[in-house]
Amino acid sequence: MLTKRVKTAVIKTAARHPQDSGSADVQVALLSRQIDELTGHLKKNPKDFHSRRGLLQMVADRRSHLRYLEKNDKRRYSALIKKLGLKK
Repeated sequence: MLTKRVKTAVIKTAARHPQDSGSADVQVALLSRQIDELTGHLKKNPKDFHSRRGLLQMVADRRSHLRYLEKNDKRRYSALIKKLGLKK
């Protein structure tokens, strides 16, 4: 789970304007950070199947947001992929 400080830092890096907190860019950045944290948790706790299911749901959600961005604004999509270090 992300702390409030970490969440606001992630939002600031991905926001398109100062009040942006819900664009696809921000949602993908937040999901990526949560996925990274949950992956570390699952490496320590390999039998935590409930968290594994949550991780798979987050990955699917991130994929759908990325698909939306790719379809509607390719420039924003490629910039976000480069900024977050995700590969296609």
